Amino acid sequence: MQKRSRVLGFLAGCAGMAGVCAILAVLAYQVPWVRGQVEYRWVSLRAQVVYALNPPEEVVFTPDPTVVAAVRASLTAPTPTRTPGPTQIPSITAEPTLIPTPIPTRVVLEGVRHEYQGWNNCGPATLSMGLSFWGWDGTQGRVAMVVKPNDRDKNVMPYEMIAFVEEETGLRALTRVGGSLDLLRSLIAGGFPVIVEKGFEGIRFEGWMGHYLLLNGYDESLGEFIAQDSYNGPNQRIADDQLEAYWRHFNFTFLVIYPAERENELLGILGPMADPVVAGQVAAQRSSDDIFALTGRDQYFAWFNRGSSLMLLQDYSGAAAAYDMAFSLYPNIAADERPWRMLWYQTGPYFAYYFSGRYNDVINLATTTLGAMDEPILEESFYWRGMAREALGDMAGAIDDYRASVDHHPDFGPGMDALGRLGATP
Repeated sequence: MQKRSRVLGFLAGCAGMAGVCAILAVLAYQVPWVRGQVEYRWVSLRAQVVYALNPPEEVVFTPDPTVVAAVRASLTAPTPTRTPGPTQIPSITAEPTLIPTPIPTRVVLEGVRHEYQGWNNCGPATLSMGLSFWGWDGTQGRVAMVVKPNDRDKNVMPYEMIAFVEEETGLRALTRVGGSLDLLRSLIAGGFPVIVEKGFEGIRFEGWMGHYLLLNGYDESLGEFIAQDSYNGPNQRIADDQLEAYWRHFNFTFLVIYPAERENELLGILGPMADPVVAGQVAAQRSSDDIFALTGRDQYFAWFNRGSSLMLLQDYSGAAAAYDMAFSLYPNIAADERPWRMLWYQTGPYFAYYFSGRYNDVINLATTTLGAMDEPILEESFYWRGMAREALGDMAGAIDDYRASVDHHPDFGPGMDALGRLGATP
């Protein structure tokens, strides 16, 4: 009996300790950092299992071959024409630059508060760092509450970052495509740190993905930029050629934050690139040149960039044809190098196919993109599939997709507007 009592006492003690541990675990989970670490590890493990069973790099989207053939037959120039000499671009009215010519060989802008990103929080963290230079004292958590209320949202778009700056901080921001290393240096020399969107590789099983960097310095004599990297750490040095190669993955997109009183100064530095139409023209020409000069995966990105540039210029048929070429090259890329997350970050193909009347391609592309994800949390893909279904008369399917878009991103504006237009509730 005495032995039995000791065993029961021991078991009761263990149960008590387990209860205490459970309570402590629940309390610890309420701490944001702990919760983020737990969720990150769980989601990462689940993604590894899902992707091991269904490799997303093996998923290939194929535009409707009949439509593609018809589009190519209708185009007078199925491939872009190489234009000899510099691109002719119109001038715009802006104050003359205040930056001396030539700019300094080396510039480092102080005053940026580095911030390591939380789980899946590259965009908010980088934006928070960029805002800190101008005296904003918030953090990535404040940004994320607005731009990605669902912490599993896969990406924050540049337009979402600009909206946050202008609606929440009292500062202004602009984004352009078609940037160059010289322009980045001019902006930094003028006192404007620059956020760039670029490709990123090297995280274990993850493969290619998108990433933001805040550039706050450069050293032209060493051929490098100084970056505040929310993943790798502060004051990272990145070689010019490496930055350019991975920046190409996002059509040389850049974002600048600035106070209203310095707008004319910024426009002067940008020169003709201050005009978004000119920037689109420059980007289109650059992608055309890259198509002829590059091979393999880089040529895929060049065709994709051409589509994105033409989309911004509202040449939707030309953009769709360029995207068709990019998608035709995709299967030729080595599986472990394929940028299978591309539609997580860039939605240009949806615009191009939709406004070209290619609704089935929109639906198939969105379905392919969502189906290759470990969890389909991508409000833009649901929204565009809903738009295409609505255009084809499938109102029930459209409403389901619009609801999914606002479910995954609460109060997602386009999805809410579409539901309101159809008299449906979220």
